[in-house]
Amino acid sequence: MPLRDRTVETTTTISETTPPPDTPAIEVSHLVKTYAGVTAVSDISFRVEKGEIIGFLGPNGAGKSTTMRILTGYLPATSGSVSICGVPVASRPDEVKRKIGYMPENNPLPEDMRVSEYLYFRGRLKEVKRRQLGPRIDEVLELCDLKRVRHKIIGKLSKGFRQRVGIAEAILAEPPVIIMDEPTIGLDPHQIQIVRQLIASLRGRMTVIISSHILPEIEMTCDRVLIINQGRVVAQGTPADLRREILGRSIYEIEVQSDPAQLLEAANAVEPTLRLSTETEPDANGFRTIKLTTERDDDLGEELLRALLARNLRVRALSRAHATLEDVFLAATRRSWDVRSEDLRKK
Repeated sequence: MPLRDRTVETTTTISETTPPPDTPAIEVSHLVKTYAGVTAVSDISFRVEKGEIIGFLGPNGAGKSTTMRILTGYLPATSGSVSICGVPVASRPDEVKRKIGYMPENNPLPEDMRVSEYLYFRGRLKEVKRRQLGPRIDEVLELCDLKRVRHKIIGKLSKGFRQRVGIAEAILAEPPVIIMDEPTIGLDPHQIQIVRQLIASLRGRMTVIISSHILPEIEMTCDRVLIINQGRVVAQGTPADLRREILGRSIYEIEVQSDPAQLLEAANAVEPTLRLSTETEPDANGFRTIKLTTERDDDLGEELLRALLARNLRVRALSRAHATLEDVFLAATRRSWDVRSEDLRKK
């Protein structure tokens, strides 16, 4: 074969195995997973760029864990496609597993092994070369603040240290993608802060997906948020973008002894764009906390108070509140339930 022909053949092989530089770290397209006719994940699509930290949120049973298991190749999809760094999960699961560090919610750590022994064992399973493994273990022990317990038996460690051992194991082989399911569950505030700083230190170096019910931690740690409910994506974007999209620009929190519909009617006389966001059950004195949202930036608090008092509504407090990720989460999931109920009624 002429030299030029051999060169062309080699170049083609390389281009087929090396993804383009702009390939996303994670790409999910029309993902569906059903169990015995019950749909757990319904037509989910999203992408995550390299170096991003993404918060993956949803109520219990929303399909989060199922989606994460499909991403890691531990569970097959019913339909749709998933790729990690350009590698399709369905057809090349072994290659995908080499690109992922996975920390499940209930991390199955061996109770009778020492921390350094466990990391060496896992490093060899992850095919880290022997001459590189020792220095890499020292590096992750330093990064995860585990040097002082490197010779301790894992079963005798506190919950916080065990969580950090799980994170150290996930990042040990320096995979491009890290998936963590509830990494801060059961930790005290000090331990949560340490884990938060650890995850933030991975930004730009690795792509991280975090599933958690501790929403303030997600808001402080993540670049973007993906919210799913009933197996569907109901919102995605930065926390700031989601606040504007779902809740509007301003939130008014009112403690009032009134029916929400009556309150909303009085508020709409002041500003028609005000809408009900959340409400609580009445307390022992009949007062409930109601949140109203609007796109208007200017302060309507004084006008609202006058309008409510003019209707003889008993107001205990009124303040302009800052929307949290929890507000966004509750509004997005409730909105999706409302849409789903409307679709079922039409059928």
